[in-house]
Amino acid sequence: MLLQDSRSNSAYIDESLQWLFKGVQFDRELRDGCTWTFRWLAKTALLWAWSAEAKLTERFACAQRLTRHLQLEDAKTETSWQAFAEVLRRHTQYMRSVLTVAFRKRMAQSFPEHWKMHGFVVLGVDGSDIAVPLTKSNEDAYASKKVARDRRKKKGNKGADKRSAGPQILLTTLFVVRLYLPWNWQIGGRGDSERGQLRLMLGDLPADCLIVADAGFVGYELAAEMLAQGAQIVMRVGSNVRLLKKLGYVRESNGIVYLWPDKITRKQLPPLVFRLIVIQDAKAPVYLITSVLDSKRLSDRAAIEIYSARWSIEVYHRHLKQTFRRGKLLSRNSDNARIELEWSLLSLWAMNLYASVELSTHGIALERISFAGVLDSFRKMVRDYLHPASRRRTLRILLRGALLDTYRRKNKSSRNYPRRKKHKSPGPPEIQVATSQQQK
Repeated sequence: MLLQDSRSNSAYIDESLQWLFKGVQFDRELRDGCTWTFRWLAKTALLWAWSAEAKLTERFACAQRLTRHLQLEDAKTETSWQAFAEVLRRHTQYMRSVLTVAFRKRMAQSFPEHWKMHGFVVLGVDGSDIAVPLTKSNEDAYASKKVARDRRKKKGNKGADKRSAGPQILLTTLFVVRLYLPWNWQIGGRGDSERGQLRLMLGDLPADCLIVADAGFVGYELAAEMLAQGAQIVMRVGSNVRLLKKLGYVRESNGIVYLWPDKITRKQLPPLVFRLIVIQDAKAPVYLITSVLDSKRLSDRAAIEIYSARWSIEVYHRHLKQTFRRGKLLSRNSDNARIELEWSLLSLWAMNLYASVELSTHGIALERISFAGVLDSFRKMVRDYLHPASRRRTLRILLRGALLDTYRRKNKSSRNYPRRKKHKSPGPPEIQVATSQQQK
């Protein structure tokens, strides 16, 4: 551990790591005779992910210099990048599980007034693609066989085909929208689906949970699983969904609709009951369904506010891919790509958690946090760890200044630069009056 009378910026890095790992308990050991510990390995991996170097090996060299300087856990053994990566591949999932428990506990304790929104712990869910280098290892792991086959058949724009069919990691994230911090995530290849990855996370939800999702997550089976886990739902629906009304399954009032596809009816499974909420947007109406049928517990206005807050997860993915520059990973090996993304997500969580607690302590609203400013503050300390420490430029003081400005930008929608994605707004859902056979 760094001496208390140190006068270099490394003291602030050491302080942040001590805070983040306070109460973290690893109940395993690496192996007999190993001089490494899980605490040293996890701290070094965070420093590795925080580094701004252009290559993975250079990031590791930077992290190792810092660990030697800080004397983390008295681990002074020199090692190679290959050995470090091998150990991470074996133990990242275990270390992630331990850190996840600790970070969640710290979130609940540090933000009691922000933990819930309208009486619920609101978790937004969304997926995003992360590109990886075009290598055989990555293609085998992260490009579906169908995509690779289709790419070989196409004879059009080869560059566009190559971009669209390149290997990509699918990342699906559960996000605490009120705190701007993650709750959980799943990583998979292009053969996976956002719905399938969300299913894997449903067994690990907080109490009083409400999941808010866009139209891509609508489906009877998934909605039934979420409800079975005790979660409530606010979800957008579009033209790909058929809803029934006047089914008579429950005592009905205005807005009661049912999700009951024909194949589910034939299986004699019960319908799912929702309340329909229509938002008159400037462009087109937005249709929401919620499993909270009592409007006194969750009003229409509150449901609309919750759905609007879901946008924070889109911003989170943008910060990960653009500001943090993880839109395309560096690892040419598929196993290394997974650990690179895992520790990028953990380090992003750690930085924002540390910064959020600092802002909240000084009465600064969490929605003003600037991730670019937070990242610059941490990287300045990592880069200049030998520079003399200044009481006026501590890491905590820098984080208090990592805020979004209040300047109102002009509307950019008229700019006619080419946009890669053209999102088509989902149309209204099909709403039918239940037939007499369905009522029976």
